[in-house]
Amino acid sequence: MTAALLPLLAFAALPDVAEPAATRPNILWIVVEDMSCHFGYQGELLVNTPHVDRLAADGVVFENAYVTAPVCSACRSALITGMYQTSIGAHHHRSSRGTHKIRLPAPVVTTPELFRAAGYYTCNLSFSAGERPGRPKPGKEDYNFEFDRAALYDGADWSGREDGQPFFAQVQLHGGKIRGTSEPAFRKLAASLDDPVAPDEVELPPYYPDLPAFRADWAAYLNTVQRTDEEVGLILDRLEREGLREDTVVYFLTDHGISSPRGKQFLYDEGAKIPLIVSGPGLDAGVRVDPVLQIDLAADSLSMAGVEAPAWMQGRPLFGPTAEPRSFVALARDRCDETEDRIRGIRAGDFKYLRNDRPTRPYLQPCAYKDHKPFMIALRASIAAGGLNAVQSLHLAESRPDEELYDLSADPWEVRNLAADPAYAERLAALRETLNRWEIETGDLGREREPLPAYEAEMEAYLTPGFRARKPEYSADVEANVELMKRWRAAGR
Repeated sequence: MTAALLPLLAFAALPDVAEPAATRPNILWIVVEDMSCHFGYQGELLVNTPHVDRLAADGVVFENAYVTAPVCSACRSALITGMYQTSIGAHHHRSSRGTHKIRLPAPVVTTPELFRAAGYYTCNLSFSAGERPGRPKPGKEDYNFEFDRAALYDGADWSGREDGQPFFAQVQLHGGKIRGTSEPAFRKLAASLDDPVAPDEVELPPYYPDLPAFRADWAAYLNTVQRTDEEVGLILDRLEREGLREDTVVYFLTDHGISSPRGKQFLYDEGAKIPLIVSGPGLDAGVRVDPVLQIDLAADSLSMAGVEAPAWMQGRPLFGPTAEPRSFVALARDRCDETEDRIRGIRAGDFKYLRNDRPTRPYLQPCAYKDHKPFMIALRASIAAGGLNAVQSLHLAESRPDEELYDLSADPWEVRNLAADPAYAERLAALRETLNRWEIETGDLGREREPLPAYEAEMEAYLTPGFRARKPEYSADVEANVELMKRWRAAGR
């Protein structure tokens, strides 16, 4: 175990909880930030992830798991309600922080509230090497609607429950966010691991240029995968030590993919496809290839606890007599930070269909959150120098096709757009119809662009005085980007 993880032993050393034979299982969600499918069990050879790999070997692995939105608040709002973020009005990232407030439409309530009503102790814990040992604190929520934490959670940690009371717990891991945005941060992370990945070992996806900044960032990212595995090991060790492992259903997933140019915020697999493992009593180990969504965790967790999911919930149980396999999954991206966009997608079988509703805008619109990262600075410099090949230039185009279609079995990197190929016209039409029907049936609230005053109000709330003081250059870029978005709107883009 690395020295940097020694403070985390306090987590494993919390007081034992007497646990009689459980009549209902505990439910534990391990939710990792900003991480794609790069664990050992998924074929990543550079990482050492024995704990997650063991969880996968003992549980059910979902090979085609997706998030409904590839950005934190929209995804987490969907996860915690079992509802598409587009159906509950939470689709624009962090848009409930100002005078305009989003409230869940009746009768929708959060999953923790449903568990509390069923007698479960509910908690949400933040867990990382940088936090004070022995002092559990509430984990990341980032729900894009108004909520009362006290109505959702009894505490931060399941140690506060009554003897014999089952718990519904979330443990939030910082995952890919640990890697930081600077060379010193990269080196610090590598130094904390027993066998760090070095930049010269990295094999980048073909759509990224082979630049030092990309190699350093990708190596740091893979090292966060290894750090995450160590943290998962401590969580599983605690369950074992407290005699809870056999009575606990563990769900392991990420909230979306890696924060990179083609990952987080986009609907390609790097941004929207996630690892998902379910392990617990009554589940036989195996691999499932049918597509599933993160909103299914709410319905499945309730089912595991013997609680019927409410009729309004759009998630589906993954196991048991009420399980209903999906024939497709629907994906959606809307405004992220100050950057307006609207992309919708369908994954069905081996094919991914994407529809770009802002085709006259560049893929990489200005976005201060990403543009300050070293790899983005290097990428934009390479664009200016004209040093990129055709595949590396795809995501850098100043406009987009209306539609994209990929055969993931032959093109897992999603770089050969088949939408204009007559041989795929029938499949394209079928997926287009599937998406149109899904938007109508689920009441996609992003079908109409919100009025400009609403966008301006959301940006005013985003640019708080505290934010401006902490990040003056960053906030100045946000302000400039907001003005650009408004000009593009005026021009009909």
